[in-house]
Amino acid sequence: MGKSISHTSASMAYGLREEKKPEIIHSQYLAGDTPKEITQEFRTIQQQNHQCKKNTLSFVLSPTIKDGREMKNKELQEITERFLKQMKLRENQAIAFVHRNRKHVHIHLYVNRINFQGQAYKDNFIGKRSQQAAERVAKEMGLTTVREVQQQKLDMAKDMRMILKRIHEKVISEMRPKDFDQYIKAMEAYPVKVIPSINKQNQLQGFRFEFAGQNLKGSEVHPSMSMNKIAEQIGFNRNVVEKAKTENAMKLMGNTVNLSPNLVAKIATKAISKTIKRTIDKGIGIEIGL
Repeated sequence: MGKSISHTSASMAYGLREEKKPEIIHSQYLAGDTPKEITQEFRTIQQQNHQCKKNTLSFVLSPTIKDGREMKNKELQEITERFLKQMKLRENQAIAFVHRNRKHVHIHLYVNRINFQGQAYKDNFIGKRSQQAAERVAKEMGLTTVREVQQQKLDMAKDMRMILKRIHEKVISEMRPKDFDQYIKAMEAYPVKVIPSINKQNQLQGFRFEFAGQNLKGSEVHPSMSMNKIAEQIGFNRNVVEKAKTENAMKLMGNTVNLSPNLVAKIATKAISKTIKRTIDKGIGIEIGL
């Protein structure tokens, strides 16, 4: 993360609070080590450029939890120095300190945006540029990059979606639920938590699925797991269908919820299809009997 800031003193004071247990790992062209001293040294240089208001650059460098846990301060210092080189900021005043008070070890880096010649460092697209620089540093040092972490999460989510879809199909084909309550209970056995989404008008909007640390909308898992599609796959009993058609409502987990006209139509269509199928099956049976 990278951005330009104007509140240098307050930001440093927050980051260097004792309860955060900060450890200074890098300092260049600075004599002091307290927020007040560092800010004053920054200001001495910043006075050469009165036009630049956001005259300090703030960066947060975060190795992955696994990489950070194994790193000593010397390695974190190397990350900082390589990053400054990538950003072409080796000739500006800078201070960096590490926070280890949380599971995710991270570096706070403050750089004077004004150099010794009074020129302001160009901060256009600073966030994107800092991400690219951090990724190059991670590759140089053999560390896990943000892109790799994102891909791992995508792969995991894809696997979870596939498993959820299979569980859903198994519940529909083997348990044959007769309403949403039975479906929700059957899914819990695997264990998948099905969470109804109900708006302020008490209308059922859809379902979310919580499984193995993932929380996804049904349509995000698979198109066949949207609320309307699930309704088409469930064999609702006659009482549920009649209540839905006459009141635009149904019982769900002990409470009455409102249904959209579209959902009511799906439920009713399913009931009509079942009736037609039973009629055809009986007709075939009569013919065979004769």
